[in-house]
Amino acid sequence: MSTVALDTTLAELRPMLIKIARLQLRNDTWADDVVSETMLAALEGATRFGGQSQVKTWVVGILKHKIIDQFRKNGREVSVDAEQEANETETFDELFVGDGHFSNRPLPTWGDPEACLNRNQFLEILQACVDKLPAGLGRIFMMREWLEYETEEICKELAITSTNAFVMLYRARMRLRDCLELNWFGQERKT
Repeated sequence: MSTVALDTTLAELRPMLIKIARLQLRNDTWADDVVSETMLAALEGATRFGGQSQVKTWVVGILKHKIIDQFRKNGREVSVDAEQEANETETFDELFVGDGHFSNRPLPTWGDPEACLNRNQFLEILQACVDKLPAGLGRIFMMREWLEYETEEICKELAITSTNAFVMLYRARMRLRDCLELNWFGQERKT
């Protein structure tokens, strides 16, 4: 890939990279720094990029490592009001019947996730759903599923208990499920 083409692609990816970094770091200055470092690393490593993945995938991978480095560098300075998230009065009892099963089963389209992942729009809808999560839930979900932090690492980083982490992850997943059913799978039902 030529330097000019890479410059253009990086300029197009920058808003998405900033959004991801701000969600994770919750500090605009740090987010700008890691995105700048990511873009610089991509430009410097362009000759090593073999084209075995999309440029976007490659650059997001670099960003992931830069965010993890930022977490390590600044330790406890990055925090989430976990207490507020833990004390939400939200309940999911209405989603279940007495025997513990879902009152409304997930739509049958959940049965073929590979087909959904092949659609570019699905990833856009998923990102929009993640963006709609409360900041704390979005952050812990991204730490677990995108940055691939272990639960112990998340608990240490956010200064929360494992029980609190599991509750927050559960809430995030349930909200994402609802959002995807409304905005993605609900569209398929109509066609």
